[in-house]
Amino acid sequence: MAVTDGTVVWVGADQPARALHPDAEIIDLDGAFVAPAFVDAHVHTTALGLKLTGLDLSGAGSVEQCLDLVRRFAEANPAGLIWGHGWDESRWPESRPPSVSEIDDVASGRLVYLSRIDAHSAVCSSALCAATPGLDAALGFSRTALLTAEAHHRVRMAALSALTPDQRAQARAAALDAAAANGIAAVHECAGPYISGPLDLRELLTTTHGVEVRAYWGEAVTDAEQARALLAETGAHGLAGDLFVDGSLGSHTAWLHEPYSDDPHAGTGNSYLDVDAIAAHVRACTEIGVQAGFHVIGDAAVSAVVDAIERVVAEVGGPAVAACGHRLEHVEMLTAAQAAKLGTWGVIASVQPGFDAAWGGDAGLYVDRLGVERAAAMNPFAAMAAAGVSLAIGSDAPVTALQPWSAIRAAVRHRTPGSAISPRASFSAATRGAWRAGGVRDGLAGTLVPGAPGSYAVWEADDLVVGAAADSVQRWSTDPRSRVPGLPRLDADDPDPTCLRTVHRGATIYER
Repeated sequence: MAVTDGTVVWVGADQPARALHPDAEIIDLDGAFVAPAFVDAHVHTTALGLKLTGLDLSGAGSVEQCLDLVRRFAEANPAGLIWGHGWDESRWPESRPPSVSEIDDVASGRLVYLSRIDAHSAVCSSALCAATPGLDAALGFSRTALLTAEAHHRVRMAALSALTPDQRAQARAAALDAAAANGIAAVHECAGPYISGPLDLRELLTTTHGVEVRAYWGEAVTDAEQARALLAETGAHGLAGDLFVDGSLGSHTAWLHEPYSDDPHAGTGNSYLDVDAIAAHVRACTEIGVQAGFHVIGDAAVSAVVDAIERVVAEVGGPAVAACGHRLEHVEMLTAAQAAKLGTWGVIASVQPGFDAAWGGDAGLYVDRLGVERAAAMNPFAAMAAAGVSLAIGSDAPVTALQPWSAIRAAVRHRTPGSAISPRASFSAATRGAWRAGGVRDGLAGTLVPGAPGSYAVWEADDLVVGAAADSVQRWSTDPRSRVPGLPRLDADDPDPTCLRTVHRGATIYER
Protein backbone atom coordinates (compact mmCIF):
# COMPACT_ATOMS: atom_id res chain seq x y z
CA MET A 1 0.00 0.00 0.00
CA ALA A 2 1.25 3.47 -0.87
CA VAL A 3 0.01 6.66 0.79
CA THR A 4 0.62 10.14 -0.63
CA ASP A 5 -0.56 13.38 1.00
CA GLY A 6 -2.80 11.48 3.40
CA THR A 7 -4.56 9.42 0.71
CA VAL A 8 -4.14 5.79 -0.33
CA VAL A 9 -2.84 5.86 -3.92
CA TRP A 10 -1.83 2.22 -4.49
CA VAL A 11 -2.78 -1.20 -3.19
CA GLY A 12 -1.22 -4.19 -4.86
CA ALA A 13 1.90 -6.24 -5.38
CA ASP A 14 5.14 -5.05 -3.81
CA GLN A 15 7.39 -4.75 -6.85
CA PRO A 16 5.04 -2.61 -9.00
CA ALA A 17 4.47 -0.35 -6.01
CA ARG A 18 8.21 0.22 -5.55
CA ALA A 19 8.58 0.92 -9.27
CA LEU A 20 5.76 3.45 -9.26
CA HIS A 21 6.99 5.16 -6.09
CA PRO A 22 10.81 4.96 -6.20
CA ASP A 23 11.33 7.77 -3.66
CA ALA A 24 8.80 6.57 -1.10
CA GLU A 25 9.65 5.91 2.53
CA ILE A 26 9.43 2.14 2.96
CA ILE A 27 7.94 0.74 6.18
CA ASP A 28 8.52 -2.99 6.61
CA LEU A 29 5.79 -4.45 8.81
CA ASP A 30 7.85 -7.54 9.65
CA GLY A 31 4.85 -9.84 9.80
CA ALA A 32 2.36 -7.38 11.33
CA PHE A 33 -0.84 -6.56 9.46
CA VAL A 34 -2.60 -3.38 8.42
CA ALA A 35 -6.33 -2.70 8.74
CA PRO A 36 -8.45 0.45 8.46
CA ALA A 37 -8.30 2.53 11.62
CA PHE A 38 -11.25 2.27 13.96
CA VAL A 39 -13.79 4.97 14.77
CA ASP A 40 -15.46 4.84 18.18
CA ALA A 41 -19.02 6.02 17.57
CA HIS A 42 -19.86 6.91 21.18
CA VAL A 43 -17.37 8.33 23.67
CA HIS A 44 -17.37 10.72 26.64
CA THR A 45 -13.83 11.98 26.31
CA THR A 46 -13.26 13.87 29.54
CA ALA A 47 -15.14 11.34 31.67
CA LEU A 48 -13.03 8.57 30.15
CA GLY A 49 -9.87 10.53 30.87
CA LEU A 50 -10.94 11.14 34.47
CA LYS A 51 -11.28 7.39 34.89
CA LEU A 52 -7.89 6.77 33.30
CA THR A 53 -6.14 9.45 35.35
CA GLY A 54 -8.17 9.16 38.53
CA LEU A 55 -10.27 6.72 40.49
CA ASP A 56 -11.35 3.60 38.59
CA LEU A 57 -13.92 1.66 40.63
CA SER A 58 -14.71 -1.03 38.07
CA GLY A 59 -12.62 -3.61 39.93
CA ALA A 60 -14.44 -3.21 43.25
CA GLY A 61 -16.22 -6.39 44.32
CA SER A 62 -18.12 -5.04 47.31
CA VAL A 63 -19.11 -1.86 49.10
CA GLU A 64 -16.11 -2.34 51.39
CA GLN A 65 -13.67 -2.63 48.47
CA CYS A 66 -15.20 0.41 46.78
CA LEU A 67 -14.81 2.50 49.93
CA ASP A 68 -11.26 1.25 50.41
CA LEU A 69 -10.37 2.43 46.90
CA VAL A 70 -11.84 5.85 47.72
CA ARG A 71 -9.90 5.99 51.00
CA ARG A 72 -6.60 5.15 49.34
CA PHE A 73 -7.16 7.63 46.52
CA ALA A 74 -8.02 10.39 49.00
CA GLU A 75 -4.82 9.70 50.94
CA ALA A 76 -2.71 9.77 47.80
CA ASN A 77 -4.44 12.91 46.47
CA PRO A 78 -5.05 15.22 49.44
CA ALA A 79 -6.54 18.12 47.45
CA GLY A 80 -9.25 18.64 44.87
CA LEU A 81 -12.45 16.88 43.86
CA ILE A 82 -12.41 13.07 43.93
CA TRP A 83 -14.05 11.80 40.74
CA GLY A 84 -14.62 8.06 40.66
CA HIS A 85 -16.41 5.91 38.12
CA GLY A 86 -17.36 2.34 37.38
CA TRP A 87 -18.82 0.70 40.50
CA ASP A 88 -21.54 -1.88 39.89
CA GLU A 89 -23.62 -2.97 42.86
CA SER A 90 -25.34 -5.71 40.83
CA ARG A 91 -22.15 -7.79 41.27
CA TRP A 92 -21.73 -7.02 44.98
CA PRO A 93 -22.89 -9.23 47.87
CA GLU A 94 -24.56 -6.20 49.50
CA SER A 95 -26.50 -5.36 46.28
CA ARG A 96 -26.43 -1.67 47.20
CA PRO A 97 -24.24 1.39 46.62
CA PRO A 98 -22.21 3.18 49.30
CA SER A 99 -24.11 5.75 51.35
CA VAL A 100 -23.25 9.39 51.90
CA SER A 101 -22.15 8.71 55.48
CA GLU A 102 -19.90 5.85 54.40
CA ILE A 103 -18.24 8.05 51.80
CA ASP A 104 -17.76 10.77 54.41
CA ASP A 105 -16.09 8.28 56.72
CA VAL A 106 -13.33 7.55 54.20
CA ALA A 107 -12.99 11.04 52.68
CA SER A 108 -14.11 13.44 55.36
CA GLY A 109 -14.82 16.97 54.13
CA ARG A 110 -13.90 16.20 50.51
CA LEU A 111 -15.99 16.73 47.39
CA VAL A 112 -16.56 13.15 46.17
CA TYR A 113 -18.53 12.09 43.09
CA LEU A 114 -18.79 8.36 42.33
CA SER A 115 -20.77 7.46 39.22
CA ARG A 116 -22.27 4.05 38.61
CA ILE A 117 -20.88 2.04 35.67
CA ASP A 118 -23.74 3.19 33.40
CA ALA A 119 -23.10 6.86 34.32
CA HIS A 120 -26.84 7.43 34.86
CA SER A 121 -26.67 7.54 38.63
CA ALA A 122 -24.16 8.28 41.35
CA VAL A 123 -23.42 8.58 45.05
CA CYS A 124 -21.51 11.47 46.56
CA SER A 125 -20.20 12.99 49.76
CA SER A 126 -22.12 15.38 52.00
CA ALA A 127 -19.70 18.15 50.97
CA LEU A 128 -20.68 17.73 47.32
CA CYS A 129 -24.35 17.52 48.29
CA ALA A 130 -24.00 20.85 50.09
CA ALA A 131 -22.24 22.36 47.07
CA THR A 132 -25.04 21.32 44.69
CA PRO A 133 -27.73 24.00 44.22
CA GLY A 134 -31.34 22.90 44.64
CA LEU A 135 -30.60 19.36 45.78
CA ASP A 136 -33.53 18.33 47.98
CA ALA A 137 -35.97 15.53 48.61
CA ALA A 138 -38.28 16.78 45.85
CA LEU A 139 -35.63 15.69 43.34
CA GLY A 140 -35.31 12.28 44.92
CA PHE A 141 -32.31 13.19 47.04
CA SER A 142 -31.56 10.89 49.96
CA ARG A 143 -28.42 10.26 51.97
CA THR A 144 -28.93 6.52 51.63
CA ALA A 145 -30.34 6.13 48.11
CA LEU A 146 -28.82 6.32 44.66
CA LEU A 147 -29.04 9.71 42.95
CA THR A 148 -30.83 9.42 39.61
CA ALA A 149 -32.55 11.64 37.03
CA GLU A 150 -32.58 15.37 37.90
CA ALA A 151 -30.85 14.91 41.26
CA HIS A 152 -27.98 13.13 39.53
CA HIS A 153 -27.82 15.73 36.76
CA ARG A 154 -27.39 18.50 39.33
CA VAL A 155 -24.75 16.67 41.35
CA ARG A 156 -22.80 15.78 38.21
CA MET A 157 -22.76 19.40 37.01
CA ALA A 158 -21.61 20.55 40.45
CA ALA A 159 -18.81 17.98 40.32
CA LEU A 160 -17.80 19.04 36.81
CA SER A 161 -17.69 22.69 37.85
CA ALA A 162 -15.32 21.76 40.68
CA LEU A 163 -12.75 20.28 38.29
CA THR A 164 -9.79 22.51 37.51
CA PRO A 165 -8.82 23.36 33.91
CA ASP A 166 -5.66 21.27 34.38
CA GLN A 167 -7.70 18.25 35.49
CA ARG A 168 -9.91 18.53 32.42
CA ALA A 169 -6.96 19.03 30.07
CA GLN A 170 -5.05 16.07 31.49
CA ALA A 171 -8.17 13.91 31.24
CA ARG A 172 -8.81 14.82 27.60
CA ALA A 173 -5.21 14.15 26.63
CA ALA A 174 -5.24 10.78 28.41
CA ALA A 175 -8.47 9.72 26.69
CA LEU A 176 -7.35 10.72 23.19
CA ASP A 177 -3.94 9.13 23.72
CA ALA A 178 -5.69 5.92 24.74
CA ALA A 179 -7.84 6.05 21.63
CA ALA A 180 -4.81 6.38 19.36
CA ALA A 181 -3.04 3.55 21.20
CA ASN A 182 -6.01 1.31 20.44
CA GLY A 183 -5.99 1.93 16.70
CA ILE A 184 -8.75 4.54 16.83
CA ALA A 185 -8.37 7.50 14.46
CA ALA A 186 -11.62 9.30 15.33
CA VAL A 187 -14.18 9.45 18.12
CA HIS A 188 -17.73 10.71 18.32
CA GLU A 189 -18.06 12.83 21.45
CA CYS A 190 -21.56 12.62 22.93
CA ALA A 191 -21.81 15.77 25.02
CA GLY A 192 -24.73 17.59 26.55
CA PRO A 193 -25.83 20.01 29.24
CA TYR A 194 -26.12 17.26 31.88
CA ILE A 195 -23.14 15.18 30.70
CA SER A 196 -20.11 17.42 30.39
CA GLY A 197 -21.39 20.95 29.81
CA PRO A 198 -20.66 23.50 27.07
CA LEU A 199 -17.28 24.61 28.48
CA ASP A 200 -15.90 21.09 28.33
CA LEU A 201 -17.05 20.65 24.73
CA ARG A 202 -15.51 23.95 23.65
CA GLU A 203 -12.22 22.95 25.28
CA LEU A 204 -12.32 19.56 23.61
CA LEU A 205 -12.94 21.03 20.16
CA THR A 206 -9.96 23.36 20.54
CA THR A 207 -7.66 20.58 21.79
CA THR A 208 -4.80 19.80 19.42
CA HIS A 209 -4.54 16.06 18.96
CA GLY A 210 -4.15 13.60 16.12
CA VAL A 211 -7.41 11.80 16.95
CA GLU A 212 -10.28 13.43 15.07
CA VAL A 213 -13.32 14.47 17.13
CA ARG A 214 -16.86 14.72 15.81
CA ALA A 215 -19.04 16.36 18.43
CA TYR A 216 -22.72 15.83 19.19
CA TRP A 217 -24.74 17.91 21.60
CA GLY A 218 -27.71 16.33 23.38
CA GLU A 219 -30.22 19.13 23.87
CA ALA A 220 -33.71 19.24 22.38
CA VAL A 221 -34.87 22.08 20.12
CA THR A 222 -38.32 23.04 18.89
CA ASP A 223 -37.57 24.72 15.57
CA ALA A 224 -34.89 25.27 12.94
CA GLU A 225 -33.87 28.69 14.25
CA GLN A 226 -33.19 27.28 17.70
CA ALA A 227 -31.26 24.38 16.16
CA ARG A 228 -28.98 26.72 14.20
CA ALA A 229 -28.35 28.85 17.28
CA LEU A 230 -27.47 25.85 19.44
CA LEU A 231 -25.05 24.49 16.84
CA ALA A 232 -23.35 27.88 16.61
CA GLU A 233 -23.18 28.23 20.38
CA THR A 234 -21.72 24.78 21.08
CA GLY A 235 -19.67 24.14 17.94
CA ALA A 236 -21.28 20.70 17.68
CA HIS A 237 -21.62 18.92 14.35
CA GLY A 238 -25.08 17.58 15.14
CA LEU A 239 -27.82 17.68 17.75
CA ALA A 240 -27.68 14.00 18.55
CA GLY A 241 -25.82 11.61 20.81
CA ASP A 242 -26.98 11.49 24.42
CA LEU A 243 -30.17 13.49 24.08
CA PHE A 244 -31.99 11.48 26.72
CA VAL A 245 -35.36 9.97 25.92
CA ASP A 246 -34.81 7.72 28.93
CA GLY A 247 -32.10 6.53 31.30
CA SER A 248 -30.46 3.14 31.80
CA LEU A 249 -31.45 -0.35 32.89
CA GLY A 250 -28.76 -0.51 35.56
CA SER A 251 -30.14 2.57 37.29
CA HIS A 252 -33.79 1.51 36.74
CA THR A 253 -34.37 4.63 34.63
CA ALA A 254 -34.74 3.15 31.14
CA TRP A 255 -38.35 3.70 29.98
CA LEU A 256 -40.23 0.39 29.69
CA HIS A 257 -43.68 -0.73 28.58
CA GLU A 258 -43.84 -3.18 31.51
CA PRO A 259 -42.42 -2.69 35.04
CA TYR A 260 -38.96 -3.76 36.12
CA SER A 261 -38.83 -7.35 37.36
CA ASP A 262 -36.53 -6.77 40.34
CA ASP A 263 -37.81 -3.52 41.84
CA PRO A 264 -41.53 -2.77 42.12
CA HIS A 265 -40.76 0.79 43.26
CA ALA A 266 -38.99 1.55 39.95
CA GLY A 267 -42.20 1.09 37.96
CA THR A 268 -41.54 1.51 34.26
CA GLY A 269 -38.56 3.85 34.57
CA ASN A 270 -38.16 7.43 33.42
CA SER A 271 -39.41 9.33 30.39
CA TYR A 272 -37.55 12.56 29.63
CA LEU A 273 -39.01 13.41 26.20
CA ASP A 274 -42.46 12.65 24.81
CA VAL A 275 -43.42 11.96 21.18
CA ASP A 276 -44.23 15.63 20.49
CA ALA A 277 -40.82 16.83 21.74
CA ILE A 278 -38.96 14.10 19.85
CA ALA A 279 -40.81 14.89 16.63
CA ALA A 280 -40.16 18.62 16.98
CA HIS A 281 -36.43 17.98 17.36
CA VAL A 282 -36.25 15.63 14.37
CA ARG A 283 -38.29 18.04 12.26
CA ALA A 284 -36.08 21.03 13.10
CA CYS A 285 -32.84 19.16 12.38
CA THR A 286 -34.22 17.71 9.15
CA GLU A 287 -35.19 21.19 7.98
CA ILE A 288 -31.59 22.43 8.27
CA GLY A 289 -30.03 19.15 7.13
CA VAL A 290 -28.14 18.13 10.26
CA GLN A 291 -28.16 14.92 12.24
CA ALA A 292 -30.67 14.54 15.01
CA GLY A 293 -30.46 11.68 17.44
CA PHE A 294 -31.34 10.36 20.86
CA HIS A 295 -30.18 8.15 23.71
CA VAL A 296 -32.84 5.43 23.73
CA ILE A 297 -32.69 2.12 25.61
CA GLY A 298 -36.08 0.92 26.90
CA ASP A 299 -38.81 -0.48 24.67
CA ALA A 300 -41.22 2.34 25.54
CA ALA A 301 -38.53 4.88 24.65
CA VAL A 302 -37.92 3.12 21.32
CA SER A 303 -41.66 3.19 20.59
CA ALA A 304 -41.80 6.92 21.27
CA VAL A 305 -38.87 7.63 18.96
CA VAL A 306 -40.20 5.45 16.14
CA ASP A 307 -43.64 7.05 16.41
CA ALA A 308 -42.10 10.53 16.34
CA ILE A 309 -39.87 9.88 13.33
CA GLU A 310 -42.81 8.30 11.52
CA ARG A 311 -44.75 11.49 12.10
CA VAL A 312 -41.94 13.59 10.59
CA VAL A 313 -41.62 11.22 7.62
CA ALA A 314 -45.32 11.69 6.92
CA GLU A 315 -44.85 15.46 6.98
CA VAL A 316 -41.63 15.97 5.00
CA GLY A 317 -41.12 12.66 3.22
CA GLY A 318 -38.80 9.73 3.74
CA PRO A 319 -36.00 10.97 1.45
CA ALA A 320 -35.60 14.20 3.40
CA VAL A 321 -35.31 12.29 6.66
CA ALA A 322 -32.96 9.65 5.24
CA ALA A 323 -30.66 12.30 3.74
CA CYS A 324 -29.75 13.49 7.25
CA GLY A 325 -28.62 10.12 8.60
CA HIS A 326 -30.31 10.62 11.96
CA ARG A 327 -28.94 8.28 14.62
CA LEU A 328 -30.06 6.45 17.74
CA GLU A 329 -27.64 5.62 20.54
CA HIS A 330 -27.87 2.17 22.18
CA VAL A 331 -31.42 1.35 20.91
CA GLU A 332 -31.31 -1.92 22.86
CA MET A 333 -34.97 -2.98 22.90
CA LEU A 334 -36.70 -2.85 19.52
CA THR A 335 -38.94 -5.13 17.51
CA ALA A 336 -38.38 -6.42 13.99
CA ALA A 337 -41.16 -4.15 12.73
CA GLN A 338 -39.52 -1.10 14.31
CA ALA A 339 -36.13 -2.08 12.85
CA ALA A 340 -37.72 -2.32 9.40
CA LYS A 341 -39.07 1.23 9.71
CA LEU A 342 -35.74 2.61 10.90
CA GLY A 343 -33.98 0.91 8.00
CA THR A 344 -36.41 2.42 5.50
CA TRP A 345 -35.86 5.90 6.96
CA GLY A 346 -32.06 5.64 6.88
CA VAL A 347 -31.74 5.87 10.66
CA ILE A 348 -28.33 4.74 11.96
CA ALA A 349 -27.98 2.64 15.11
CA SER A 350 -24.94 3.48 17.24
CA VAL A 351 -24.59 0.27 19.26
CA GLN A 352 -22.35 -0.96 22.05
CA PRO A 353 -21.71 -4.72 21.90
CA GLY A 354 -19.78 -4.42 25.16
CA PHE A 355 -23.12 -4.01 26.92
CA ASP A 356 -24.17 -7.53 25.94
CA ALA A 357 -20.77 -8.91 26.93
CA ALA A 358 -21.04 -7.27 30.37
CA TRP A 359 -24.74 -7.68 31.18
CA GLY A 360 -26.28 -10.19 28.77
CA GLY A 361 -26.58 -13.95 29.00
CA ASP A 362 -28.76 -16.21 31.11
CA ALA A 363 -27.92 -14.69 34.48
CA GLY A 364 -26.71 -11.13 33.92
CA LEU A 365 -28.05 -7.70 34.80
CA TYR A 366 -30.50 -7.79 31.89
CA VAL A 367 -32.17 -10.89 33.33
CA ASP A 368 -32.23 -9.33 36.81
CA ARG A 369 -33.88 -6.15 35.58
CA LEU A 370 -36.17 -7.54 32.88
CA GLY A 371 -36.66 -11.27 33.33
CA VAL A 372 -35.54 -13.99 30.95
CA GLU A 373 -37.92 -13.30 28.04
CA ARG A 374 -37.28 -9.57 27.70
CA ALA A 375 -33.56 -9.98 28.35
CA ALA A 376 -33.24 -12.44 25.46
CA ALA A 377 -34.47 -9.77 23.04
CA MET A 378 -31.82 -7.21 24.01
CA ASN A 379 -29.45 -5.77 21.39
CA PRO A 380 -30.79 -7.65 18.33
CA PHE A 381 -27.90 -6.75 16.04
CA ALA A 382 -28.71 -9.40 13.44
CA ALA A 383 -32.34 -8.30 13.14
CA MET A 384 -31.30 -4.66 12.78
CA ALA A 385 -28.75 -5.46 10.08
CA ALA A 386 -31.24 -7.70 8.24
CA ALA A 387 -33.74 -4.82 8.24
CA GLY A 388 -31.23 -2.53 6.56
CA VAL A 389 -30.32 -0.51 9.64
CA SER A 390 -26.75 0.76 9.30
CA LEU A 391 -24.78 -0.15 12.43
CA ALA A 392 -21.94 1.81 14.00
CA ILE A 393 -20.01 0.26 16.88
CA GLY A 394 -18.83 2.29 19.85
CA SER A 395 -17.89 1.82 23.48
CA ASP A 396 -19.79 4.50 25.42
CA ALA A 397 -16.45 4.84 27.23
CA PRO A 398 -15.98 5.06 30.16
CA VAL A 399 -19.02 2.76 30.50
CA THR A 400 -17.22 -0.03 28.62
CA ALA A 401 -13.55 -0.15 27.72
CA LEU A 402 -12.06 1.66 24.75
CA GLN A 403 -11.11 -1.65 23.09
CA PRO A 404 -12.52 -1.99 19.56
CA TRP A 405 -11.36 -5.57 19.00
CA SER A 406 -13.19 -6.63 22.17
CA ALA A 407 -16.32 -4.83 20.94
CA ILE A 408 -16.10 -6.67 17.62
CA ARG A 409 -15.67 -9.97 19.46
CA ALA A 410 -18.76 -9.17 21.55
CA ALA A 411 -20.86 -8.47 18.44
CA VAL A 412 -19.70 -11.71 16.80
CA ARG A 413 -20.17 -13.75 19.98
CA HIS A 414 -23.47 -12.24 21.11
CA ARG A 415 -24.72 -14.06 24.20
CA THR A 416 -28.20 -14.57 22.72
CA PRO A 417 -28.35 -17.10 19.85
CA GLY A 418 -29.47 -15.50 16.62
CA SER A 419 -28.56 -11.93 17.57
CA ALA A 420 -24.88 -11.94 16.56
CA ILE A 421 -23.57 -10.43 13.34
CA SER A 422 -20.79 -11.79 11.17
CA PRO A 423 -17.15 -10.85 11.63
CA ARG A 424 -17.20 -8.96 8.35
CA ALA A 425 -20.30 -6.97 9.35
CA SER A 426 -18.91 -6.30 12.81
CA PHE A 427 -15.56 -5.00 11.56
CA SER A 428 -17.35 -2.85 9.00
CA ALA A 429 -19.59 -1.37 11.71
CA ALA A 430 -16.48 -0.33 13.67
CA THR A 431 -14.88 1.29 10.62
CA ARG A 432 -16.95 2.11 7.53
CA GLY A 433 -20.23 2.17 9.44
CA ALA A 434 -18.83 4.41 12.15
CA TRP A 435 -17.50 6.90 9.58
CA ARG A 436 -20.94 6.89 7.94
CA ALA A 437 -22.58 7.50 11.31
CA GLY A 438 -20.37 10.58 11.60
CA GLY A 439 -21.61 11.99 8.30
CA VAL A 440 -18.80 10.71 6.04
CA ARG A 441 -20.61 8.86 3.24
CA ASP A 442 -18.11 8.81 0.41
CA GLY A 443 -17.95 5.02 0.35
CA LEU A 444 -14.18 5.19 0.89
CA ALA A 445 -13.59 6.18 4.52
CA GLY A 446 -12.96 3.07 6.58
CA THR A 447 -11.45 1.13 3.69
CA LEU A 448 -7.94 0.82 2.27
CA VAL A 449 -8.43 1.23 -1.46
CA PRO A 450 -7.05 3.89 -3.84
CA GLY A 451 -8.70 7.20 -3.05
CA ALA A 452 -9.47 6.34 0.57
CA PRO A 453 -8.03 8.36 3.45
CA GLY A 454 -4.71 6.97 4.66
CA SER A 455 -6.16 6.12 8.07
CA TYR A 456 -5.03 2.74 9.29
CA ALA A 457 -3.51 0.82 12.15
CA VAL A 458 -0.69 -1.71 12.23
CA TRP A 459 -1.36 -4.71 14.44
CA GLU A 460 0.55 -7.61 15.88
CA ALA A 461 -1.47 -10.79 16.38
CA ASP A 462 -0.62 -14.40 17.11
CA ASP A 463 -3.03 -15.88 14.55
CA LEU A 464 -3.70 -14.03 11.30
CA VAL A 465 -6.12 -15.65 8.88
CA VAL A 466 -4.93 -14.89 5.34
CA GLY A 467 -6.59 -17.65 3.33
CA ALA A 468 -10.11 -17.99 1.97
CA ALA A 469 -11.52 -18.35 5.46
CA ALA A 470 -15.16 -18.95 6.20
CA ASP A 471 -17.20 -16.05 7.56
CA SER A 472 -18.02 -17.55 10.95
CA VAL A 473 -17.34 -17.05 14.62
CA GLN A 474 -14.00 -18.82 14.25
CA ARG A 475 -12.85 -17.23 11.01
CA TRP A 476 -12.77 -13.79 9.45
CA SER A 477 -13.88 -13.12 5.89
CA THR A 478 -11.15 -12.24 3.43
CA ASP A 479 -13.47 -11.96 0.43
CA PRO A 480 -11.98 -9.04 -1.56
CA ARG A 481 -15.48 -7.75 -2.33
CA SER A 482 -15.88 -6.95 1.37
CA ARG A 483 -12.91 -4.56 1.28
CA VAL A 484 -11.80 -6.21 4.52
CA PRO A 485 -8.19 -7.42 4.65
CA GLY A 486 -6.97 -10.53 6.39
CA LEU A 487 -8.01 -10.15 10.02
CA PRO A 488 -7.19 -11.98 13.24
CA ARG A 489 -9.03 -14.79 14.92
CA LEU A 490 -10.88 -13.55 17.97
CA ASP A 491 -12.30 -16.56 19.73
CA ALA A 492 -13.38 -16.15 23.33
CA ASP A 493 -9.94 -17.00 24.70
CA ASP A 494 -7.87 -15.14 22.10
CA PRO A 495 -6.04 -11.98 23.22
CA ASP A 496 -6.72 -8.71 21.43
CA PRO A 497 -4.16 -7.81 18.78
CA THR A 498 -1.50 -5.33 19.90
CA CYS A 499 -1.48 -1.94 18.19
CA LEU A 500 1.97 -1.03 16.88
CA ARG A 501 1.10 2.13 14.99
CA THR A 502 -1.93 4.30 14.25
CA VAL A 503 -2.00 6.61 11.24
CA HIS A 504 -4.71 9.14 10.42
CA ARG A 505 -4.76 10.77 7.00
CA GLY A 506 -1.11 9.90 6.52
CA ALA A 507 0.10 11.26 9.89
CA THR A 508 1.31 8.88 12.59
CA ILE A 509 -0.65 9.60 15.75
CA TYR A 510 0.60 6.65 17.80
CA GLU A 511 3.66 4.43 17.64
CA ARG A 512 4.51 1.78 20.18
